[in-house]
Amino acid sequence: SGEGTREAMGGVIMCRALSSPPMPATPQNSEFHTRRRVEFADTDLAGICHFARYFVFLETAEHEFLEAIGANVLLNLDGHRIGWPRVAASCEYAAPARFGDWLDIHLSVEKRGRTSITYAFAITREGQPIARGRTTAVCCDLDAQGGPKPIEIPSVFLMGALGTE
Repeated sequence: SGEGTREAMGGVIMCRALSSPPMPATPQNSEFHTRRRVEFADTDLAGICHFARYFVFLETAEHEFLEAIGANVLLNLDGHRIGWPRVAASCEYAAPARFGDWLDIHLSVEKRGRTSITYAFAITREGQPIARGRTTAVCCDLDAQGGPKPIEIPSVFLMGALGTE
């Protein structure tokens, strides 16, 4: 079926969503590309993609990016669960997406701080801008006493996600 599969070929990650043709994506330079089809469940009564669904698209692209570089949104490091709660999320809409549309989603790491990463997203349909989004996630020890506590981004994550130590 090809749904949600990723194949490694010669160091290049190939992403395929539903029955779309494989799309090359590379984690080098902290950029990633994936495709997604607007499903019926993504739309409102007018058949237009509901504004809130774009945040699901952004998060899914981030998770696919992390998977492509061998990382994960949830890490276990020295017996502690490390996660990435969002502290900011925004999306600006340029044109409607409709049921059945194929959307190209481009992710780039816009900024990396000591404890946080900001991702920028561009969503297009056949080259036409549909939406631009941004999320900021803070690396946290999820098992810290008193709740999640920001921590420095682990080097194991930086080596995969950003190609740096």
